[in-house]
Amino acid sequence: MTRSNMAGAYTGNRYLPLEAREQEMLFEWAAYQLYTYPELQSMFAIPNGGSRHPAEARNLKRQGVKPGVPDICLPVPKGGYHGMYIEMKRLKGGRLSDDQSAWIAMLQRNGYRAVVCKGWKSARDAILDYLEERQR
Repeated sequence: MTRSNMAGAYTGNRYLPLEAREQEMLFEWAAYQLYTYPELQSMFAIPNGGSRHPAEARNLKRQGVKPGVPDICLPVPKGGYHGMYIEMKRLKGGRLSDDQSAWIAMLQRNGYRAVVCKGWKSARDAILDYLEERQR
């Protein structure tokens, strides 16, 4: 197993990947689905989180980085929405911050599908529902 595959927590007899690994697995899945869903080519990550040197954090803030912006954007209009945003969380643990809740509510008010997904499979299902215009 590579180091990135090992980034997680072991609880009892179950390995739980960290949020970053869940997101990696989602993008790996998306890469294999491009023939069926070419819209996935435009899906991208928004690297707002993570620890940074304070000087870099100040520079990014001056450049427009804002706390709470969801992790993933799929800028494809479908089913009356302008596009889709996903806030990824790991399967267990991880909570929505106040900034994240505010962003999700604002995006929803402005015509975007914005969802919180626990684990990559939940995100995959939400994307498929969105692309196939199914409501959950």
